[in-house]
Amino acid sequence: METGEIYRVSGPVVVARGLDAKMYDIVNVGEEGLLGEVIKIDREDVVIQVYEDTSGVKPGEPVKNTGRPLTVHLGPGLLTSIYDGIQRPLKGLKKEMGDFIKRGVFIDGLDTKKKWEFKASVKKGDKISEGEIIGTVQETPVIMHKVMVPPGISGKVKKISNGKFTVKDTVAELEGGEKIIMAQYWPVRKPRPYKDKLSPDIPLITGQRILDTFFPIAKGGTAAIPGGFGTGKTVTQHQLAKWADTDIIIFIGCGERGNEMTEVLEEFPKLTDPKTGKPMMDRTVLIANTSNMPVAAREASIYTGITIAEYYRDMGYDVALMADSTSRWAEAMREISSRLEEMPGEEGYPAYLAAKLSQFYERAGRVECNGRKDFGSITVIGAVSPPGGDFSEPVTQNTLRVAKVFWALDSKLANKRHFPSINWLTSYSLYMKGLEDWFSENVGKEFVDNQKEGMALLQKEAQLQEIVQIVGSDAIPEKDQMILETTRLIREGYLQQNAFHEIDTYCSLERQMMMMKFILEFGKQGQKAVEAGVLLEKIAGMESKAEFLQMKFVSETEFKAKYDTVTDNMKKEFAKLIKNAGSLSHEDEK
Repeated sequence: METGEIYRVSGPVVVARGLDAKMYDIVNVGEEGLLGEVIKIDREDVVIQVYEDTSGVKPGEPVKNTGRPLTVHLGPGLLTSIYDGIQRPLKGLKKEMGDFIKRGVFIDGLDTKKKWEFKASVKKGDKISEGEIIGTVQETPVIMHKVMVPPGISGKVKKISNGKFTVKDTVAELEGGEKIIMAQYWPVRKPRPYKDKLSPDIPLITGQRILDTFFPIAKGGTAAIPGGFGTGKTVTQHQLAKWADTDIIIFIGCGERGNEMTEVLEEFPKLTDPKTGKPMMDRTVLIANTSNMPVAAREASIYTGITIAEYYRDMGYDVALMADSTSRWAEAMREISSRLEEMPGEEGYPAYLAAKLSQFYERAGRVECNGRKDFGSITVIGAVSPPGGDFSEPVTQNTLRVAKVFWALDSKLANKRHFPSINWLTSYSLYMKGLEDWFSENVGKEFVDNQKEGMALLQKEAQLQEIVQIVGSDAIPEKDQMILETTRLIREGYLQQNAFHEIDTYCSLERQMMMMKFILEFGKQGQKAVEAGVLLEKIAGMESKAEFLQMKFVSETEFKAKYDTVTDNMKKEFAKLIKNAGSLSHEDEK
C-alpha cells in the first residue's frame, strides 16, 4: 500500500502502519503532508524521521509514500542560494509565507522558471558518456556552470540546441531516446561517482600562517577544528572560506545559534571576493539550519551540503565545505536514536556515530572526473564544539580517527587574545610529509626547513617553560633564555594574525617563508651574541625586532624592500652589540 496511517508520534519520530515502504523512502506525513524519511522498518511498523515540527500531528492521520529517497536538485542557480537542511530556498519560502516557515510546504531547490543561456560544447553525432560536459551556462559572473551527462547515461547525440532554457527544458537528445536537461536529481546519502581518487599532494593555501606553515591541509583533505565557546571556530572558517584557493564554498550552519547564523547570512552577501572583486556569494552556497529548527532536518543538512559539493567537484572545481558544527549534527542523531529506543553508546550517542562521521568525511577527496581528463576536489573542514572544551568526548575523538588535520583551538590562548587560538603543541597535520615536495618546488626548500626548525624551537620552549615555572627564568642558562626570546617572536610576530586587518588577514607563502627566515636568523645571531657576552635585555630591546613585529602590516608591494632593510638593520645591530661586548670584556681584562 502506498498510503498508511500514523500509529505513534514521539517528537520528530513517527511510526506508521499499513505502509508499503523501503529504507530511506521519502513520505508525506499527516493531513499537512509533512516531509519525512523512512529510517527503520520493523515488521508492520515503519519508523519515519520528520523534517518538520510534528506539533498537533495525531495517530490515524494518513502517511503517503513518494517511493523516492531524499534527493537534491542540482543545476544552475545553486550558487548565491541560501537553503534550509532539505534544500528549500529560504528566500523562496519567505516570499511564499512571510518571516515564519509554515509546515508541509515544499519549494523546489532551483528556480524552474528562470531561463539560462546554454552554449553547447558537443555536436550532433558525437558519442558521449556519463560525466562528459555537453555545454556551459554562465551561472554567476565568476563561475561557469558545466552541464554534464547524468550518471548512467551514454550514447550518440541525436539533437542538441543552443539558446535560453529553464532547468526542466530538454537541451539534448540521444539516439536511444534519452533526453538530457540542465539539472539532475541525486539522492543525498549516495556518493556521486568518479573515475579515480588521487593522492593528496597539493596544498590548500589559506593565507593563514599557522595553518600553511605548520599544519597544512591538502586539496581534497579533511580537517577538524575543535574548540570551546569563544575560541574562534567560526572566524577561522570564515577566513578559510574567504582566502583558501578554492573555486566554490559550501557553508553549512548545522544546529548553530540563530544569532551566529544571522551573522553569517548578513556578512557573506556583503563580502567582496579578494580574488575577483565580485561578491563572495557568487561562488557560495549557504545551508542554514539553526538550533531551533527540527533536528531531523539538521541531520539531513550535512548530506545536502556534501552532495552539492560533489556536483561542483564533478565539473572539475575545487570545493571547500565548511560544516559548523558536526557536534550539533551528532546531537541530532543522539536525539533521534533515543526516540527510536536504540541501545546508547558513549555519552548517549548512538553506537554508529563513528561510522556516520566516517561516511561523511570519506566523501572528501581529490578525484579524476568521470568522462574526461579533469580533476576536482572537496576539502571538508568540520568544526567540533565539545562541551566545556573537553577533547576527550566522543564526537571529537571519533572525528580525530578520520580527519587527517587537527587544528586544536585553545581557550587559554583565546583568553590571552592570541588569535587564531590554535595550540601548536596539540595540533597536527598528517599531510605535511606528502606536501613537502610541492612546497620545495613551488615556494623553496627553505620553506620546509624553516617549518621543521620553527616547530623544534616551539617544542623546546614548552620544555623550558616547565623548568621556568619551577626555578624562574633567571635561573636557566642565557642560551636557553635566548631560545625563549626567539619563540616569543614566533608567537607574537608570526603565529598571531589579525583576521580583521586588511593586510594581515592574508599572508602569501613567499612572505611566510621570509618572515620565518628572519626569526630563525634572529635566533642564530642572538645565540652568537650571547656567547660573546651580550646581555639578553639588550637583545630584547633591539630596534630591528620592534620593526619586524610591524612588518605584518606592510603591504605586499613594499614588503620585500622593508624585509631587506630590517634584516640589514638586525645584522648591523648584532655586530655592534658583539663589538661593544668584546671591547667591554677587553676593558675588564685590563
